[in-house]
Amino acid sequence: MKNDVQTNASSKMTVEEISAKHNGGKRIIDFVGKKKIFFAVSISIIIIGIICNFIFGTTLDIQFSGGASIKFSYTGNIDQNELSNFIQNKTTDKVSTNYSESLMGNSGKTVSVQFSGNNSIETEIQQNLERDLQKQYPDNNFICLESSSVDPSMGFSFLLKCLCAVAIASVLMVLYVTIRFKKIGGLSAGVMALVALFHDVAMIYFMYVIFQMPIDSSFIAVVLMILGYSLNDTIVIYDRVREERKLVGSKADVGDVFNLSCTKTIKRTIMTSITTLSAIIVVYAVATVFNISSVQGFALPMIIGIVSGCYSSICIAGPLWVMWQRHKKSKK
Repeated sequence: MKNDVQTNASSKMTVEEISAKHNGGKRIIDFVGKKKIFFAVSISIIIIGIICNFIFGTTLDIQFSGGASIKFSYTGNIDQNELSNFIQNKTTDKVSTNYSESLMGNSGKTVSVQFSGNNSIETEIQQNLERDLQKQYPDNNFICLESSSVDPSMGFSFLLKCLCAVAIASVLMVLYVTIRFKKIGGLSAGVMALVALFHDVAMIYFMYVIFQMPIDSSFIAVVLMILGYSLNDTIVIYDRVREERKLVGSKADVGDVFNLSCTKTIKRTIMTSITTLSAIIVVYAVATVFNISSVQGFALPMIIGIVSGCYSSICIAGPLWVMWQRHKKSKK
C-alpha cells in the first residue's frame, strides 16, 4: 500500500515519512537546500582574503624567508611601540619585533628583533644595538640573550618540506575516505572532503594575511592539526550517511539522507567544537594577558580553523557530495 513506510526502498520516501520513521517526527534541517547561502559565504570570505592579500601581501617569518634574530631580556614597563620605533631607527634594514613575557613576572620580559633577508648578524651590529638600548633605557637592564641566523636557501627548503607534508597528508586522507566509504561513492566523498580541507587551509591563510601575522612553523602545525580535526568531523557525517542510507533505502534522495544524517549529528559536532574552542580560547586569553606572542600565534589560527572545520564539514563537503551523487544519478 502507498501509506506503508518501506525501509527496503521499494518506493521513494517523502521527507515527512523519513522524519516520522527515522527522526521521531522531529524537523529535519534542510542543509542541502541552503547550499547557495553556504557557498556564497565561503566565496565572499575568500574574495575578501584575496583582496587583502593584494593589499597587505604575505609576510614570511625568517624560518622561511631567511634572516637573523636577536633576543633581549629586560625588566620594568616599556611602551612597546616606542621601543619598536627606536630599534627601527637604529638600523637601515627592515626589522620586526615580537614581545613575550614569562608568567613569573617582570624578570621574564623579552623582545625579539628579526632582520629579514640578512644571512647573519655581525657582532658589531649586535653590540651596538645592545649598547643603544642600555643607554636609552638605563633602568630596564637590557641584556642580549641569544642571536641566530637562517640562510634563505635553508628557509625555502624548509618551507617546501612543510608543504610536501601537507600534500602527503591530504592525499592519504582522501585515500582513506575513498576506501572506507565505497558504499556511498568513496571517490566523491574523498574528493569533497579534500575540497573542505582546502577551504579550511584557505581560511587559516587569509587570517594570517588579514592580521598581518608572519607565516612560520606554527602555521604548518596549525594546518596539519586542522586537517585532522576537519576530516574527523567529515568522517562522522559520512559514517552517519552510510548508516542512514541502509535504513532509509537506496532509492531515497541523497539530499534527504544527508539532511537526516546532519540533523542527527549536528548537536554532537557543535558540542565537540565548543568544548575544543573553550580550551583554545582560554589559552589565547592567557597568552594575550601575558603577551606571549608565540602562543598567540598558535592559538588564534586554531580558533579560526576549528570554526572553519566544523562549518566546512556540514556546509561545504556534504552539499558538494550530494551534488556529485545527483549528477551521477541523472546521467544514468
